Amino acid sequence: MDLNKVSTYSAAVFDRIKTVAKNATVTAVSATVNAVGAVGSLIGNPLTKDFDVGKHVASFGPNLAWKIYEGKKRTTGQEVSLVVFEKRLLDKVDKRERDFVMETMKKGPVQLTRLRHPRLLVVQHPLEESKDCLAFATEPIFASLANLLGKHENMPSPPPHDFKTFELYDVERVYGLFQLVEGLTFLHNDAKILQASLAPELIVVTKNGQWKIAGLFFSSTPVVIDGQSTYNAGQWEARLWPWAQPDLNYAAPEYILSRSCDLSSDMFSLGVLIYSIYNKGKPPFDCDNNMAAFKRNVEQMSRNNSTPLGSVPKELQEHVRSLLSITGTVRPDVHMMCKISFFENVAAMTLQYLDSLVQRDDMAKSQFFRGLYKVMSKLPKRVVIQRVLPQLCSEFSNHQMVPFALPNVLLIAEDCTSQEYVDLILPELKPVFKIQEPVQVVIIFLKKMDILLAKTPKDDVRDHVLPMVCKALEAPAEQLQEMVLSIIPSFSNMIEYSAMKNSIIPRIKNLILKTTSLSIRVNGLVCLGKMLEHLDKYAVLDDILPLMNQIPSREPPTLMAILGIFNQTMLHKKLGMDKDYLATKAIPFLFPLAVEPGLNLLQFGQYMKLINEMVKRVETEHRTKLEQLNKMQEQTKSSLKFVEEVQEAKQMDDLMGRIDKLMGGKTEAEQAGIHQLIINLFSSALSTIGQGTVSV
Repeated sequence: MDLNKVSTYSAAVFDRIKTVAKNATVTAVSATVNAVGAVGSLIGNPLTKDFDVGKHVASFGPNLAWKIYEGKKRTTGQEVSLVVFEKRLLDKVDKRERDFVMETMKKGPVQLTRLRHPRLLVVQHPLEESKDCLAFATEPIFASLANLLGKHENMPSPPPHDFKTFELYDVERVYGLFQLVEGLTFLHNDAKILQASLAPELIVVTKNGQWKIAGLFFSSTPVVIDGQSTYNAGQWEARLWPWAQPDLNYAAPEYILSRSCDLSSDMFSLGVLIYSIYNKGKPPFDCDNNMAAFKRNVEQMSRNNSTPLGSVPKELQEHVRSLLSITGTVRPDVHMMCKISFFENVAAMTLQYLDSLVQRDDMAKSQFFRGLYKVMSKLPKRVVIQRVLPQLCSEFSNHQMVPFALPNVLLIAEDCTSQEYVDLILPELKPVFKIQEPVQVVIIFLKKMDILLAKTPKDDVRDHVLPMVCKALEAPAEQLQEMVLSIIPSFSNMIEYSAMKNSIIPRIKNLILKTTSLSIRVNGLVCLGKMLEHLDKYAVLDDILPLMNQIPSREPPTLMAILGIFNQTMLHKKLGMDKDYLATKAIPFLFPLAVEPGLNLLQFGQYMKLINEMVKRVETEHRTKLEQLNKMQEQTKSSLKFVEEVQEAKQMDDLMGRIDKLMGGKTEAEQAGIHQLIINLFSSALSTIGQGTVSV
């Protein structure tokens, strides 16, 4: 063995282990520093009185300077996001610029707090300032759009696990852009606000997947000059700290190079954003916050009206080129953009309808839910879980809507993993299990019982699913009773034996005995017959078969159902009745039923066929038993005879031993006399065989 090679290999392995350990340590320390930094910067901030701080998940704002943390409201447990700007980031900034940056950072959340619209980020708690940070609370945020497009500055290291597998789907891009256009429509028409820089850093994606305008740091309101409304331009200055100015890559030329602008500047930003979304987060021109580069790009755009649009969809390219026009009047406004055919996407329109459910009446919602499954099959799983499922579950509070929403929820459950089902769907279903009216709710559950039992933990099956089945058996509605009786056998193999024996079967027996409906009684007996294979022999003999004698009616359908149970018990090897039960209980019970006047010839024949099979089995088994008993008796006699022969042989041996002892030391004449005496005794014994016992 080459020791040098071994030594080299060992050193390499050691270095590799050391590197892995070092990286793991750095990662752990980084995560700890982030967590401690969040808590440390928020100490003393009034926001912490009302909210608990969770982990760092994303970043947002100009240059992604704001950190986004998970949070919960202490009084209600409501989930929120805490958005934090740490002042220490400005420690090396000149005081005058520092004040300017701080004013800009405060302006965004303050402006956002004043506005309320579904397409703007909802502020749950207004901006609070402390010595170390600015912070405010919002609805739960998943990430900024910039994070999802690959910019991870000021994010935890490594990024959260969700980012590793995250993918923006086409339907999300289409509907996300439509949501932003609706947000701009509100800002332009109602709030009269110019957003000024629709960059991905200023857009967030909420935890339920909605795209929302969240950054109003550079927004402005109109100024009236000569009777016309205009907006102050950005007046971008290279000497100012970048965080205090809009991103040049997403700013309209006139907003940066002129003293005034109008709402069309936001439409230019929208065009750049669309390009960026379809080209892996890259804008058409990268200025790198350099004014000279920005001017060169503007000149290039003015000379070339057909800017290459990369992966922008063909049906959208014409509109994007118009949005990116140097001339503001050429750009379409928000109303025109809302009406383009690109947004008439069935999947995107479905998501839009789901977002507007609160505005719809029950009739419209029920019709929509009936056809929703067709669209869901075309949507990505994450979109269905994130966007469709919450809207469906929100309808469970309206019991009249449950029969229409529930089938879609259970359809989603089929594609979910067991863990996703337990975490996302089961908590929403637990209150629904208790709903008895309308009866369609229970019927829907019963039809999907295989899914419920396969994915619901055993404790929850016991506490929520089985009580629902038991209530259905006790319900006054005959339709529901018949439904549950017809469905129970299909999932009886999935129910725990103890629950089957102690909860389900007693209620079925009670229903059979107390119902006045022939159909219910017959269906109950048929249900028991199909469940027999999942029971043990003693449960059948002690609980099921005695029930037959208690049934108060003797209609032909009832009699044939009873016959079916006995036939099933007779044929099933595990449940087979022994000859004693057949002879003393089954046959005496069935014979009177066979001659009931309501039975026709065919039904009578079926009864007699089973009875004859029982009689034949009794005969066969009893004959076999008797033959075995007779054989055992003969074997016993043979054994006794053998024992007698052995005993006689032993006695003979004893006799011969005595004779030999008697003749010892005798003369020949004396021995001859003794031999003659023995011969005479044996002759006498042989002549008296059968008359007594000879003793010597």
